Amino acid sequence: MKFGLFYEHQNPKPWDEGSEHRVFMESLEQIEVADRIGVDHVWEVEHHFLEEYSHSSAPELFLAAASQRTKNIRLGHGIKLTAPNYNHPARVAESLATLDHLSNGRAEWGTGESATLMEMEGFGINPDHKGPMWKEGCEHAANMMAMTPYPGFKGEFFSMPTRNVVPKPVQKPHPPLWVACSQLETIEMAGRRGIGALGFQFLSADMAHAWVHAYYNSFVKRQEKLADYQSNCNIAMVSYFMCAETDEEARRRAEGVTFFQFSLAYYSGSKGRERADPGTVSLWDEYQAWKKANPEAAEKALRGGLIGSPETIRKKLRRFKGSKVDSIILLNQAGKNTHEHICESLELFAKEVMPEFHADIPEHEEWKRQVLAGEIELDELDTSAFKDRAGVGKGVSIDKLVSAAE
Repeated sequence: MKFGLFYEHQNPKPWDEGSEHRVFMESLEQIEVADRIGVDHVWEVEHHFLEEYSHSSAPELFLAAASQRTKNIRLGHGIKLTAPNYNHPARVAESLATLDHLSNGRAEWGTGESATLMEMEGFGINPDHKGPMWKEGCEHAANMMAMTPYPGFKGEFFSMPTRNVVPKPVQKPHPPLWVACSQLETIEMAGRRGIGALGFQFLSADMAHAWVHAYYNSFVKRQEKLADYQSNCNIAMVSYFMCAETDEEARRRAEGVTFFQFSLAYYSGSKGRERADPGTVSLWDEYQAWKKANPEAAEKALRGGLIGSPETIRKKLRRFKGSKVDSIILLNQAGKNTHEHICESLELFAKEVMPEFHADIPEHEEWKRQVLAGEIELDELDTSAFKDRAGVGKGVSIDKLVSAAE
């Protein structure tokens, strides 16, 4: 099993003059630590206008900075928005190829549609069109990196004459392609399209097992690509994370997780709130009021995910290992979790937990080879029980997020 880090660049109020700057500088230092201790990936989101929840509106710049501070860790867009209103396909291809050069071929290309009205309305996107816009943008950005010249296109959401889009990436024909998945249906779609699945959902090991079966069965039996891109058979799942000497200390240090859940529900759930006057709401104040009114739910959230002592986390990961997930993405930078605790958490995890699961990577890769070769056939599981669980990108409530994370 491999491991990654996940960044939203959360910045709860009250803000001071240097708060945003500290978030970026501390995140870069954390990624330097992750590179040194052998973490495999870092994933950086793209969001717009989501105050306090995510200040990561230019992930290509942040990942480029990280490329110059690291040597081995792979640098993932998790995700780069591919609707042309957000990012023209040529600009996606150009910036991704440039990142691939700056990182000596360490770029990963996560894609997605976007979810919140705050973002879509800001860029003039009709929510009914976001799926087709993702498809069109993704397909043609891949073609632009692979084709010399790109022959041009006249489509529903963008048009472009024949051009040779340069530079071409180091990884041929393009960096590994992924798509954000918050629902089981999207996992199945990723498998059909031959794309890696970034499971931005907070799953139990049982749910992860069902998602893995759905993904591989679609990948092996029902694959139908969007275009002639390179297949990427991988499934990653995000999990809340904080490692400390004891479970109690880990939960104390991980309080930012509940703010993450609250702010995610805030932007994903209530359309009325999404249309509130920008800049007028303190999400942190609203979170404090919610926590005061719901102390049991706030405490319950910290019992889920990978939050605990090395032994507690090791036991939970052994269950995920059985589900055959390729990678676990650790969400540590959340709320007001401190830089010191995040770095200590990573160091302890790398010393006490990670080596056991890194050692199992060859065994997992052989299992995957056998599945893709048809030597092992996975059961077609009944996944109906997992089709209505809360996830990133769908209207959710804080209560649903808490129960999904347990």
